[in-house]
Amino acid sequence: MTYAPAADRYEGMAYRRCGRSGLDLPPLSLGLWQNFGGDHPLESSRAIVRRAFDLGITHFDLANNYGPPYGSAEESFGRILASDLARHRDELVLSTKAGYDMWPGPYGEGGSRKYLLASLDQSLRRMGIDYVDIFYSHRFDASTPLEETMGALHAAVRAGKALYVGISSYSARRTREAATILRGLGTSLLIHQPSYSLLNRWIEEELLDVLGQEGIGCITFSPLAQGLLTDRYLAGIPEGSRASRPGTLTEGMLTDDTLAKVRALNAIAARRGQTLAQMALAWTLRDRRVTSTLVGASSVPQLEQNVAALDKLEFSGEELAEIDVHATESGINLWAASSAG
Repeated sequence: MTYAPAADRYEGMAYRRCGRSGLDLPPLSLGLWQNFGGDHPLESSRAIVRRAFDLGITHFDLANNYGPPYGSAEESFGRILASDLARHRDELVLSTKAGYDMWPGPYGEGGSRKYLLASLDQSLRRMGIDYVDIFYSHRFDASTPLEETMGALHAAVRAGKALYVGISSYSARRTREAATILRGLGTSLLIHQPSYSLLNRWIEEELLDVLGQEGIGCITFSPLAQGLLTDRYLAGIPEGSRASRPGTLTEGMLTDDTLAKVRALNAIAARRGQTLAQMALAWTLRDRRVTSTLVGASSVPQLEQNVAALDKLEFSGEELAEIDVHATESGINLWAASSAG
């Protein structure tokens, strides 16, 4: 059957302005880092994307190497776009990134003009589109002049292959430098995508201030700390969980101290009438400098549970103070090397 999106899809979503731009984003955006690669059934991914759009989520975030295998998340999304959402392309914000390893040899990763623009062309072909709304430098590359990396982003805009540009996991200092370079070229830096969660609060020290001063939006990723801020690990490491197999969440991160924090935060969430995941998502949005936060989903019910976090975004001063006791750095920032440059 032909997909017809929900007629009321925009009525329940309170969109947020992205920095000083003219672009609004939903407070929750759908990230396709996990569960959308070639190792997952297309129909499952399709159902999640459809439901997200029905709920007013207009922003879908990808990267060249999302999968596995690399590139397959973009290919899957391209199929879903062609079958279900092509008529609604102008209602969508699609983003992709390049920076981490994608293909063999010296030109398959980093921040060079050659890599970034070649990768963008490949991403457009995989998704079957002429342009992305946002193209990111996925990480800071100390071996490439920042002027070259930002010049490549500017070139993507000039070529009509991206409407806006962003950066991910850049330090506060490099973010300000990147914004200055782009401004000199005539392109604004729209958005920064940093990791941020109750257990990974690095952006609060300097980066949020820089983003506010420069008028740059912020979209956080890994707000659930790679699944740690859910009820999955309250009683240890379950069989089949992300921490029980090789991946981004390692067993070494699940220390007794960290798990104690998670249990304490879960108790606060329960008193608020939320799941731990819902409170963790709402907490990332408490600062209006944060435009959106990225959620993943392995099923439609999980997506719906995440979106329900928007039903209770307010925190009392007492709640925030109690959360601060337990929401402390826990050594889970896998992207710290990029933001240390």
